[in-house]
Amino acid sequence: MIVALAGGVGGAKLADGLACRLGRDLSIIVNTGDDFEHLGLHISPDLDTIMYTLAGIGNPATGWGVAEESWSFLQQIARLGGPDWFRLGDRDLATHILRTQRLRRGERLTSITRDFCHQLGIAARILPMSDQPVRTVVETTEGPLPFQEYFVARHCAVPVRGFLFEGSAQAQMTAEIRERLRGADLEAIIICPSNPYISVDPILSVPGLLQLIEERPVPVVAVSPIIGDAAVKGPAAKMMRELGFDVSSKSIAAHYRGLVDALVIDLADAALKPAIEAMGIQVRVAPTLMRSPEDRRALGDVCVEVARALIEEKRLRSVP
Repeated sequence: MIVALAGGVGGAKLADGLACRLGRDLSIIVNTGDDFEHLGLHISPDLDTIMYTLAGIGNPATGWGVAEESWSFLQQIARLGGPDWFRLGDRDLATHILRTQRLRRGERLTSITRDFCHQLGIAARILPMSDQPVRTVVETTEGPLPFQEYFVARHCAVPVRGFLFEGSAQAQMTAEIRERLRGADLEAIIICPSNPYISVDPILSVPGLLQLIEERPVPVVAVSPIIGDAAVKGPAAKMMRELGFDVSSKSIAAHYRGLVDALVIDLADAALKPAIEAMGIQVRVAPTLMRSPEDRRALGDVCVEVARALIEEKRLRSVP
């Protein structure tokens, strides 16, 4: 059993690569800090991106949304003077309507996600980080902004000063996540190449979750979302500059220092290996840009290989 932490397009791609190899032996804890209410609907962008990707129905051009989408609903919303800044496709809309309907009946987000995955033929377990709302707020030079307003409506144009995860203190770890992280068959934890600040940190903000990961005697392997001095996709590089960090995998290593045992970095960043290893983090250099399904599976294999090598290394050290 392997547990992955993921959010965003990069996280979805690696989760897909891992799922192709591991199937039911993979559980993915997904960021829900991006969730919000829009047009009376509960939208879960990261859950849906990962769900659509693993189901093979994701839009390959954008990385989010459903393939072969149409936009009649959104066009009519705009015609009637409604907000059309957040793109809701006609097929995608079905997910939001059914989710909202069931949440209003008092059902858990975890249970709803499980049922959707079953209907879409997904073997891996996709687990929301909590059933209680945790909302990422971006602290900017113009004041605090709800994440989707910053990310979609404002196109990340406002300089970032920090992040808040509202509701995290009241959130609870789900029984499903606790069961998987405490399971005797847990082999490794993999942090996907998701934005550390807005995709991974919200997950780790759920009370008890970080502590449980740190307590488990299994390797934690992360993949850097940075190649060279740029993010593959999304605002991670921009955020790092505005927060005063160098845009490099070395900064990613520093962010995860004390949590991860190994970091996978791209071939382009091989020169950073000694500096990262000086932090006490093992480094694996491998292609990390996932342009194809084969790339996803190959990077997933690398992560599992690194984890198993760490397990073997620990076993050999314990031999008298």
